[in-house]
Amino acid sequence: MTDTTRRAAEVLKEHRESIDRLDAILVYTLAERFKHTQAVGRLKAEHALPPSDPAREARQIARLEQLAQDANLDPEFAKKFLTFIISEVIRHHEKLQK
Repeated sequence: MTDTTRRAAEVLKEHRESIDRLDAILVYTLAERFKHTQAVGRLKAEHALPPSDPAREARQIARLEQLAQDANLDPEFAKKFLTFIISEVIRHHEKLQK
């Protein structure tokens, strides 16, 4: 193995370790987010509020798209990601209302 190949392998390992840590952060962040959305769902169910709030969802999507642009992340990817999360939250809220 050449010195440049060895160095490339070392840099690759460092990037992968960072990616692994970031994946853990994402999972724990999503878990924390869903903990709060479950509480919102229970509150909505207790007070007969609708499981979905389209106006808030639209604001959140627009906000996330702007954050994505600011962070140099593809806004369309961010929109798809948040849309998926919102659909899961609504599904949970609907289950709580049954």
